[in-house]
Amino acid sequence: MLAAESLAHLETVFRSMYGDESNTRNAAIFIRHESEGRLQCEVLAYFSPDAADAAAAVDAEPCRKPARGDLSLLVGSKEAWTLLPRIAQ
Repeated sequence: MLAAESLAHLETVFRSMYGDESNTRNAAIFIRHESEGRLQCEVLAYFSPDAADAAAAVDAEPCRKPARGDLSLLVGSKEAWTLLPRIAQ
């Protein structure tokens, strides 16, 4: 619930830089809810390489490619799913 405002901000930043989904090609932001045994979960955002400018705009830190499992597409191209490995690297 508390992540809604932050996720809306990520969408706004993304759309201001890349426009709508038809213009983004492989630019996308994926999200995953993770709890790791905690009472409350956190939402992690993963930016595709083509969304690097949006990632930099929100001070995101580089990480390994996430596996597709449990990811949702927040905003961007559905074609970006092809960039994600089926298992973590």
